[in-house]
Order: sequence, then structure tokens, then C-alpha cells
Amino acid sequence: MTKTMKVPKTEDETIRLNEMLCFALYGAAHAFSRAYKPLLEPLGLTYPQYLVMISLWEKDGQPVKGLGEALGLDSGTLSPLLKRLEQAGLVSRTRDKQDERQVNITLTEKGRALQAQAAAIMPAVAEATGCGLDEVVMLRERLKTLQHNLTEAGDRMMAERR
Repeated sequence: MTKTMKVPKTEDETIRLNEMLCFALYGAAHAFSRAYKPLLEPLGLTYPQYLVMISLWEKDGQPVKGLGEALGLDSGTLSPLLKRLEQAGLVSRTRDKQDERQVNITLTEKGRALQAQAAAIMPAVAEATGCGLDEVVMLRERLKTLQHNLTEAGDRMMAERR
């Protein structure tokens, strides 16, 4: 049986910041960024650039559109990231031979070599969470469910407003 949260509905009921789930997630996201920063600085990467690199280490040669979809980034955010990674010599951008409108992103030798240097980052951050593997897996799955539910609710609300 799922319990529903008690949400303030009148002016007399106060919304408390530290009781808001979204604020807890916001704070946790900032804490993750702070934990990653000293680990990524020696590699010359920001956290969003690191996510791009992880996606490319997982599957090299992705089109920009697919990379954006995988990371949940629009082209206005992703393009400058890719440009900086290209300037750093980590990736190359090439037009697709079959469809000139499509740009593919591939790792350079330097970009592939960076993967070995980055190998210690995930274990360090996992340790910093203070969570065991089972708890990390459970949290990740719950957050993915939360993201899915909120995305669907947002889509419904947007459709209703039209």
C-alpha cells in the first residue's frame, strides 16, 4: 500500500524547505558535483564533460543527437561541451557520409587513453556516498522510477494546458 505525502493546501499550512523531496535531490546533486570536482580536475574535465566521455567509452562513434538523448541534454548545451572536448583533443566531430546533416562524435587516442586515468573516479565517489552496493543500486532504481513518473506527469500537464 502506497502512502501519499501530506502536502500543504492552504496558506495556514507552511511549506518547509527541508521537508521538500526536490530540495533534498537538489542538495544531493550539488554534493555529487562537489565530490566529483577534485577527482575530475586532474583530467581536465567538468562533470558534464565526464558524462559525455563515459557515454563515448561505452559506445564510441555516436551521433550528436543520440548522445544528447542518452544524456538528456539539448543541442544548445551539448554543442559547446563537444567543442571544448574537441579543442582538448579528446574527441573528433565528423559529418556522417550518408547524411551530411548528422555529426558523429568519436574518441581520439587521447580520449580513449583518458579512460584508464578515470577508472578510479567511480570507486572514489561510491565510497564517498557512504552507501553499500545494494543501497546504491536501490537508490539508483528508485530515482530512475521517480524521473520516469515526473516526466510522464509533466508531459500530461503540458498536454492538458494546450
